[in-house]
Amino acid sequence: MEFKSIDDIVQYAIDKEIEAAEFYEEASGNIKLVGAKKVLQEYAAEERKHEQILKDLKENKTKISQYKFEKIQDVKRSDFLVERVYRPDMDYVELMRLAMKKEEKASLLYTTLSQSTDNTEHAKFFTMLAQEEMKHKNSLEKLYDDHMAQLGD
Repeated sequence: MEFKSIDDIVQYAIDKEIEAAEFYEEASGNIKLVGAKKVLQEYAAEERKHEQILKDLKENKTKISQYKFEKIQDVKRSDFLVERVYRPDMDYVELMRLAMKKEEKASLLYTTLSQSTDNTEHAKFFTMLAQEEMKHKNSLEKLYDDHMAQLGD
């Protein structure tokens, strides 16, 4: 995909956030485990927040000055997972693996976008979103590790 302006880049990111939210919403509607359903709904809500942040960025309504940047350690669990395609009948383990990979890719997208713009404010926004996606990835990896430990793996 070729971007002709920052608006194109931001719109692409908005579309990716919508796609992510819809994934979590659909998955939460198909999973039977009540705890997993709640977690997936929370992730959908987070992705909707990111969508709104990006829309506000596009309309010049938001400033990044209040955001606290921090170093997020990447455990890299998802780096060793193969790509998966969502199926409504996925079990919890498969769904977690898919979600971890999606968050990894989202973080990489925002890191790349941050490094691709000359606008300092936009770079900070994309860095903030990369950090948020990395937090999601780490959270999912912890949930996955805890679940696998319970299964004796």
